[in-house]
Amino acid sequence: MEINYNEELKYLNAQKKVKEIKGFYSHLTVMFFLLPFLVFINLKLTPGYHWFWWALFGNLWGLFFHWLKVLGLSSIGFGKAWEQKKIEEYMKENK
Repeated sequence: MEINYNEELKYLNAQKKVKEIKGFYSHLTVMFFLLPFLVFINLKLTPGYHWFWWALFGNLWGLFFHWLKVLGLSSIGFGKAWEQKKIEEYMKENK
């Protein structure tokens, strides 16, 4: 019975990881198509002020943190990875 539970847990974790990676690629794709459109709009309507840089840097900043999350590095400190690690430690202690 425990083997099935472990396999199901592995499957759910893998499914979650794939969903995170898919979300990252979706973010990257939207950014790839949206930012050139914003540059075009900016240069067409207000060529004297290049506000598209704010959108570019904001999206790059968000993409960077999204990438860190996919790699599992965003939970520095007391994030979800820390919680999961502590739960597993307490479960091993209480066996």
